[in-house]
Amino acid sequence: MSRRRTLGTKKKLALLVSAATVAGGGAFVMASTSNAAQTPKSASESTVCLGLATALGNNQKFIADQRANPDAQSEARIANREAVVAEIERKQEASGCAVGESAQDSQAAQPSQPAQSAPPAQSAPPQQPQEPQQPAESAEPSQPAQNPGGGAAGSGQQVCNGSTVTLSGEGGAPAASSNQFPAGTKLKVTNLDNDKSTTVEVTSVSGSCVLLNNAAFEQVREPGKFLIRRAVIEKVG
Repeated sequence: MSRRRTLGTKKKLALLVSAATVAGGGAFVMASTSNAAQTPKSASESTVCLGLATALGNNQKFIADQRANPDAQSEARIANREAVVAEIERKQEASGCAVGESAQDSQAAQPSQPAQSAPPAQSAPPQQPQEPQQPAESAEPSQPAQNPGGGAAGSGQQVCNGSTVTLSGEGGAPAASSNQFPAGTKLKVTNLDNDKSTTVEVTSVSGSCVLLNNAAFEQVREPGKFLIRRAVIEKVG
């Protein structure tokens, strides 16, 4: 009788160990699945992450420029922008983006688009008989070329062609910062994706043609986005 009770106890212990092993394995699988589901998104996978990465990169570039070429106000500017960087990183974490990922607006990776097949080649149309040449008309006076980069552009002229627009992360009344226009310059920024525009005054220096502070960016942004890809920027004052 004693031997039978001993064997029964051993069997019970073996069953308990087996059950604990199975339960532990299941918990491990669940934890692995949960971790995989929470993998942060990169800038190339999300428009929101791209906007935040661009804003972070612009502020980091500004800090680096101030440290490379300091003046009497550099220390205060750097302290302000470091606070902005910390705020952007908090937004990255809250949005499920890779914290600390940065990109310059001229080098930011665009979210991948599905490849499109090339259109079929079309045969050339038959040539038409040439008409007699007309005498050449006198050339009109050339018009002054527009400056695509900004800086010396005239009032009301489009500037910063091809630039994306993002936020500087700074608070206060609607305003902008720029590395091409001095303080006091007025810029009109239009978001072509929603036809919203805002006119702001440049109040500080940045590492980009134009950065909008939080209040100004809210006036033209699309919900949930931190980057304006299709923007028209005009110097109006």
